Amino acid sequence: MTDAQETAADTSLRTTGGAPPDDVAPAPIPLLEPREGIPPVVASDDALAGVIAAFAAGSGPVAVDAERASGYRYGQRAYLVQLRRDGAGSALVDPVGCPDLSGLGEALRGTEWILHAATQDLPCLREIGMTPTGLFDTELAGRLAGFPRVGLGAMVESVLGYSLEKGHSAVDWSTRPLPEPWLRYAALDVELLIDLRDALEDELDRQGKLEWAQEEFSAIASAPPAPPRQDPWRRTSGMHKVRRRRQMAVVRELWNARDQIARRRDISPGKVLGDGAIIEAALALPANTQALTALPGFGPRMGRRQLEQWQAAVDRAKALPDTELPQPGQALAGPPPPRAWADKDPAAAARLSAARTAVSALAERLHLPQENLITPDTVRRVCWEPPKNPTPETVESALAGYGARHWQIEQVAPLLYQALTQPS
Repeated sequence: MTDAQETAADTSLRTTGGAPPDDVAPAPIPLLEPREGIPPVVASDDALAGVIAAFAAGSGPVAVDAERASGYRYGQRAYLVQLRRDGAGSALVDPVGCPDLSGLGEALRGTEWILHAATQDLPCLREIGMTPTGLFDTELAGRLAGFPRVGLGAMVESVLGYSLEKGHSAVDWSTRPLPEPWLRYAALDVELLIDLRDALEDELDRQGKLEWAQEEFSAIASAPPAPPRQDPWRRTSGMHKVRRRRQMAVVRELWNARDQIARRRDISPGKVLGDGAIIEAALALPANTQALTALPGFGPRMGRRQLEQWQAAVDRAKALPDTELPQPGQALAGPPPPRAWADKDPAAAARLSAARTAVSALAERLHLPQENLITPDTVRRVCWEPPKNPTPETVESALAGYGARHWQIEQVAPLLYQALTQPS
């Protein structure tokens, strides 16, 4: 009996009520409690050793999830790690009490990890010593299988017929001790991941897409950590309003000052100073703290010391020589925005239009999102700078050079070759 079948057999996990009419789809069954109850939070080396031993002795893949404190704390560190494996049950591990989980990661080496939206959790898991050698991403599997809604709750409901309570997804997971309802929610997040993985594998196999998914999963597992973002201050919300270089320097100074304070206090930067306030100060270039106080985001509730530190950042930007002011935009590493193609290179614009139409039609036939068939950036790059004297082989080589997987190349290369060689 699978986990899902056991859950269905346990009437304590379901709401009461009569059966629906025959012509109405059955309502999803709410999961109210983990099968073995809420596991204790593991926050000591001795308790962690027990979890490591239990999961090393377990069988089959391991379901893994992590909770962060986005919007509350600085960075994206994990504040709770949830796991489940056949033969080991579920575990809730506190990375605050056990900051080094490399021993657990090593015990699971060679085991397939099941994650939902793996790229979101892998960076924070890597920080605490947990890196999978192989994985199955249930969100990505849902995308490839053509499900219209791929959130964990929606997938569990549509595939397995159960509903998950999602009311605690955005809480402050750095809270200690963690309230029992939050722990219940966290344990339920991995309760049926193994069953979801198995059902999605069957569906992908039925659609002839299982090898595609396996290529995607391998690419995620082997991808190196993302490099630090260059000039992250340029991503301040509302940056499009800032036109002058001096104003850009104010954004940069305020953003850097805010980041230093947030890092020191271990608090989300947005709780220190909002993006909107940074943009207002950049546009106004206030002469003193009195002028700064009049701007949105710098109201009377802000203390004098805080106002002085923000004004000091503004003053630093205002005092910079012109040679040290930021440039209006980042140098583009690829082709220009598509809206400019018709003027810059009409032939390239025609290639892109043909390629987009063909890729969109193929994605619709394959019942998967266009961006999962091939990234729009890859299509733009190949169309802007196509291989000289394009051949099917050189187009395939170009796609591979931009990181396309074998299955993507197999599906898309003929379409792009046709778009690149169409008559002008």
